[in-house]
Amino acid sequence: MPSKKQRVTAYLTEQEYGEIQMQAKRAGLSLSRFVARVSSGYQVPSLEHQQARRELLKINADLGRLGGLLKQALGQGADKSAVYRLLRQIDQAQAELKAAVKRI
Repeated sequence: MPSKKQRVTAYLTEQEYGEIQMQAKRAGLSLSRFVARVSSGYQVPSLEHQQARRELLKINADLGRLGGLLKQALGQGADKSAVYRLLRQIDQAQAELKAAVKRI
């Protein structure tokens, strides 16, 4: 069955073709999908950027869980000043992580 999708033909040098192929591979997309997205004006993040974002979000979640454990320790009579200091540090680290994720 013939495809109902339209096709665009472009003439490229070997170097241009190789560069586009490499960028598509870095983005984890087929060459066709990559060219379609780029030519439509979509930003195509690389797999490295996507992986870095996921790792930062995991770290943020770990910090949140750590904060929850500290609050639980506080409820069980731990040293309040030390726990509050750690909670402020965790909040600051989470804010820095969220800013880093947004930059990526």
